[in-house]
Amino acid sequence: MTSHWSGIDFRPVDRRGFLRIGGLAFGGLSLASLLQARDSQATEEYSPQPFPKGRGNKRPKSIILFWLAGGPSHIDTYDMKPAATEEVRGPFKPIATKQPGLDLCELLSGHAAVADKLAIVRSISHGHAVHDDASHWVQTGYPLLNARQQGQTHPCQGSVVSRLRGPNQPGLPAYVCIPEDYRTHMGFYQTAAYLGSRYNALSSGGDPSLGNYRAPTFGLPAEVTLPRLDDRQNLLRSLDRLGHAAEHIAGFADLDAAQQQAIELAAGSRAREAFDLARETEKTRERYGRHAYGQGALLARRLVEAGVTFVTINLYEKDVDWWDDHTTVEANLRKRLPPYDRAVATLIADLSERGLLDDTLVAAFGEFGRSPRIDAKGAGRGHWPGAMSALLAGGGIRGGQVVGSTEPDGSAPKDRPLGPGDLLATMYRVLGIDHRHALPDRQNRPIALVPAGEPIRELF
Repeated sequence: MTSHWSGIDFRPVDRRGFLRIGGLAFGGLSLASLLQARDSQATEEYSPQPFPKGRGNKRPKSIILFWLAGGPSHIDTYDMKPAATEEVRGPFKPIATKQPGLDLCELLSGHAAVADKLAIVRSISHGHAVHDDASHWVQTGYPLLNARQQGQTHPCQGSVVSRLRGPNQPGLPAYVCIPEDYRTHMGFYQTAAYLGSRYNALSSGGDPSLGNYRAPTFGLPAEVTLPRLDDRQNLLRSLDRLGHAAEHIAGFADLDAAQQQAIELAAGSRAREAFDLARETEKTRERYGRHAYGQGALLARRLVEAGVTFVTINLYEKDVDWWDDHTTVEANLRKRLPPYDRAVATLIADLSERGLLDDTLVAAFGEFGRSPRIDAKGAGRGHWPGAMSALLAGGGIRGGQVVGSTEPDGSAPKDRPLGPGDLLATMYRVLGIDHRHALPDRQNRPIALVPAGEPIRELF
């Protein structure tokens, strides 16, 4: 069946191939990785359940995760030990906040200004000291040895959210990664695994702080052909017309969900506008900071404001944003913490000012902490899964508090020991997802979202 409308030839499509439409000043989304390889197993029988919107005008909730790949030093950021010996306490001094017991690194003055909204969990630990193995555990809830060789075996939190909740608004993806392609870097176990590629994140493209930033390319199914257009404006108008008319085009209702999503995202203006940082004022962009952390956080705010449910901010630039500080930890953190501090604090403040913080959980953590003692030779800290900290703010949790503590040298939990499963269960609860829920794997076996862990009760 073929229908013609406004010069666009539309035919029923199969699952193969996507035409990448380039040349948009504000770019778009690459859908090939998400939609062209739909899984044919039992998981296809399950579709995302939208968050119920029947409670007055209350917005559905969303999550922004700063994934601090490499493992940040808890002792030099959120769990300082000023009374310890010099090789333990490190080079930085703590600054007090108006919240009792919530002292922070002197380089986190922005955090201190929003301390009443922060919950710092200091007593998370696990047993995997390898980046890949630890990252798999923290992001999926499942421990895995030799993860780099085995590959990701369980879906990450963003894919679970995509599967069970879907986007908060139609015409938007449920799960987005900023700015890196999460498949290319060590420790980024952020795929859907057995849930199928439909629930993988959409990559937002390159570093949004660069002057030549372009959001990723929109894609249409290859069988939806576009005529040659004279200029970009004609192309955009054509896409907008397709978006408005798609539901009336013969055969559109017969397309499966993935194909419809491809057309809606490519043809609709909502997604393009959400990714268009040029729509923000110069004052706002300066407020967040003209760096990868700041512009990534601003883009994340735009996405959740528009209707994306889960956004992961991945920042990996060797010797700058990679938190694996085996050497020169002081110099690295003096360079890294100020832009990170500005991005996190500004995002929390901006969400609060816009009335969005109660509906948006901001989280920041990596795969593990760093060793209690600074190495005399390299002046760095090694991997340390025995203790790590996590920052949480917004999303309806109780801020202005510290949960748990570690030993005087920061080596292990002293009270309220928690694990990766507790952290994931907490995030799921914010979104109204029962952490005890199970999803079928490729053999249709029910697999628990979180095999061990409970929501952190102090936060609710």
